[in-house]
Amino acid sequence: MEWIKILFDFLLHLDNYLSTIIATYGTWTYAILFVVIFIETGFVVTPFLPGDSLLFAAGSFAALGALNPVWLFALLGFAAILGDTVNYWIGHYIGPRAFSGNVRFLKKEYLDRTHEFYEKHGGKTIIIARFIPIIRTFAPFVAGIGEMTYWKFISYNIIGGLSWVALFTFAGYYFGNLPFVKKNFEIVIFMIILISLMPPIIEFLKARFGNEKVEELEI
Repeated sequence: MEWIKILFDFLLHLDNYLSTIIATYGTWTYAILFVVIFIETGFVVTPFLPGDSLLFAAGSFAALGALNPVWLFALLGFAAILGDTVNYWIGHYIGPRAFSGNVRFLKKEYLDRTHEFYEKHGGKTIIIARFIPIIRTFAPFVAGIGEMTYWKFISYNIIGGLSWVALFTFAGYYFGNLPFVKKNFEIVIFMIILISLMPPIIEFLKARFGNEKVEELEI
């Protein structure tokens, strides 16, 4: 459980850790951020890495002049698009083999249903998933398993990736250094994580307790 405590400490004190990284590695900070965003979106086993909060923190340092906002947006946008692309092709490679009929509970009809879903709803799924931690790591992988038409995937991947990076990076750039935000940076990061996780939490509660009870809670 020690690694969980370390992860939470890193997430809630991103400003301190990022400040140290910038002071220690200088220009190489861009490469470090690129790798983190790429891995967070590119491998289905690493959804725990920071995404939204890291972009926000990086944007706030860009406002101070420690990082270039244009380079930050361009490099991290590319990292997000590349990560989803790699994740898609991993799923595309694994899918046909996993659903070949050798595993009893992985039936071909499930693969066909997944394909139909992503052909019909895949675009908005890929875009919306960008803004939901954990889900954004699984969405491109499942799209690959379901063999979503690649030109559709890459189009929505680009739109979603650039929108996600732009929203959180420039939010950090314009709001990250406001006195209230700087004074309560840990709380702001926690709220970003919490708000990002609300959609899947609400959907889980709806499935568990029924729509009416959850809607009462939302009101």
